[in-house]
Amino acid sequence: MKIVNLLVVGGMTLAVAACDDGASAPGQPAVGSSTDLSAFQGAGAGQAELGIQNLGYELVRSEGLTSYWFNRETGACAEITTSEGVYSSVNMLPAGDC
Repeated sequence: MKIVNLLVVGGMTLAVAACDDGASAPGQPAVGSSTDLSAFQGAGAGQAELGIQNLGYELVRSEGLTSYWFNRETGACAEITTSEGVYSSVNMLPAGDC
């Protein structure tokens, strides 16, 4: 297992790890990178927002407890649902969904 990325959110450091078995497709985004925010699932919403912005994302719209974040540089789009103050669901979507 190798560490792909370290994220500092609030006072908390998230180590994102992935197994390198050679099965990943070329060009597949690294988890917790500017193209994949899935590492933020379970993070405190208020603290994690700055980390998402630091990766180049901007909030483009909200629908109830679901927010849509877009990174103009990479074209990545994330749908993030908040429940009880934490990101309960983080899904990467096609750019057109943002």
